[in-house]
Amino acid sequence: MLNIKSLLMGSLLTSALLASSAHAQEESGVAAKINFQVASDKKLQALLPKEIIKKGYVIAGTNPNTPPTTFFLEDNKTLSGRDVDIMNAIGQRLGLKVIWKETGGFDNIIPGLKTGRFDAVLSNIRPSQKRFAQIDFISYFDSSRQAVISRKDRNVAPFKALTALCGETVGAGVGTAQIEFLNEASKTCLSENKPAINVAVFPSRPDGVVAVLSGRISFYYGPWEGLAYQAAQLKNLAITGEISVQEPPMSIGLPKGSPIELAVQAALNSLIQDGTYQKILDSWFIGYGAVKEAKLNQDIFASQS
Repeated sequence: MLNIKSLLMGSLLTSALLASSAHAQEESGVAAKINFQVASDKKLQALLPKEIIKKGYVIAGTNPNTPPTTFFLEDNKTLSGRDVDIMNAIGQRLGLKVIWKETGGFDNIIPGLKTGRFDAVLSNIRPSQKRFAQIDFISYFDSSRQAVISRKDRNVAPFKALTALCGETVGAGVGTAQIEFLNEASKTCLSENKPAINVAVFPSRPDGVVAVLSGRISFYYGPWEGLAYQAAQLKNLAITGEISVQEPPMSIGLPKGSPIELAVQAALNSLIQDGTYQKILDSWFIGYGAVKEAKLNQDIFASQS
């Protein structure tokens, strides 16, 4: 009888250890640098579901290859950047730990949110009605200022319209709004009896930058903050096109009907109001992109009309 009891106790202990191990594995993530310390707010925390408060954390995803918005530090294992700072500050305000995970590419963001792999994703996501049919959004950065880079030794004359690129090969990131803008500009080129823009799609911005530096493509088009950062780091890279577009602000992506979205929106607005949000942007030299209010879902699109 003692042997059977011992076996049963051993089995139960093993099961408990396995469950504990699985729980610990679920909570593991990528290290992230904490650049700001923010006080928690119990009133805002009360907007969260009780099970989230009890759990004590949310899982945030990012695609860390776009400095200064989201990237790995020199150790290649610690996240930093605008998006990391903003979400960490939101988490602190809500009394939650933010566990970071890599999305594994921009194309994995929406599937990851829909399957519950992430509670939120911050990774230069532009809201659109097509995407809104699948996920929810909270706006946090004005991305109307965009840039086109080229090799400095090409001595390209500065320009402010994508139609200056008729007949050229221009790179853009997979799944980004820049592809749509280039395709529209290409239609204008053709309507004016000029050659079309050849759009080259790259899996990441660094891949596009390397292609420009190696001469594989002449230009790469993307958000101003990221390309300005790259141009400052690389001597033979220059911003030759300063493009202004009308588009919704960069936004946090959340699962459709997320139970945390109202709390996240309220926390972000509290950071805007107390100046923390502006300090975060200024620390990355991108304070020009500050929004006055974090908006949710259709309110984002309404402000663009």
